[in-house]
Amino acid sequence: MTYPTVSASNAGSQTAQPTVVVSVVSHGHGAMIERLLRQMARLGTPAISRVVLTQNLPEPAPQPEQNDWPFVLELRCNPSPLGFSANHNAALAGATENYVCVLNPDVEWAKDPMAALLRAVALPGVGIAYPLQLDAQGQQQDSEREVPTPWSLLRRYGCRRKELRAEWVNGAMWLLPRGVWQQVGGLDVRYFMYCEDVDFCLRVRLAGYTLARAQASVEHAGQRDSHRHWRSTLWHIRSLLRLWTSGVFWRSRTLLRQIPASALTITE
Repeated sequence: MTYPTVSASNAGSQTAQPTVVVSVVSHGHGAMIERLLRQMARLGTPAISRVVLTQNLPEPAPQPEQNDWPFVLELRCNPSPLGFSANHNAALAGATENYVCVLNPDVEWAKDPMAALLRAVALPGVGIAYPLQLDAQGQQQDSEREVPTPWSLLRRYGCRRKELRAEWVNGAMWLLPRGVWQQVGGLDVRYFMYCEDVDFCLRVRLAGYTLARAQASVEHAGQRDSHRHWRSTLWHIRSLLRLWTSGVFWRSRTLLRQIPASALTITE
């Protein structure tokens, strides 16, 4: 499928190495997108050379506060809505930057997280670097979780047991070496919504990489639509069934049992 593309011109100065391409998908999140892009423009490291904004629904293009964005803004307008995986895969296909970043539109930057993410992702064996996620009150969010199994979900929601193993991290903000993204093959488009981030983290681990929490934080309060809308609940159930019947899930169970909780992630 071909998408119309509009690119904003670069601010003029050469970007420093390494370079990062950021993929953001908007589902009518116009105000959030504009706020996020302006935060990135004010606070972001010069390593961010390109931002690919995919508009899943028709909406106006975001406008910069100054004359132009300090990065190339590539606008992709979908003729019909696509899922999380398909949108990010299309946005990052053919990337030439050193690193790729998957970023949710409802993330907010109070400080620049990218410099710390770049340090963390450069550590030996790291496949994904990610920031700590906080809510608006500064409370840590449960972005690092155990792989969902019927038993772990029962303990989580039925017994309200706190999870102790960070086996995967949600896809609100990831930074990866381009080579890792390409080696793993991007996100699995069979997951239209939900569990695509679980599956991806497991495939990164099966490829021999680990996850690293950077010394940085962003504000992100998960929407948890599957707790409120029946259609999202059905999508969530369908994705869980796909995950539980996948080879990735069963191979990863063997791998993860061999890794102590303290070694599941590393800290920059």
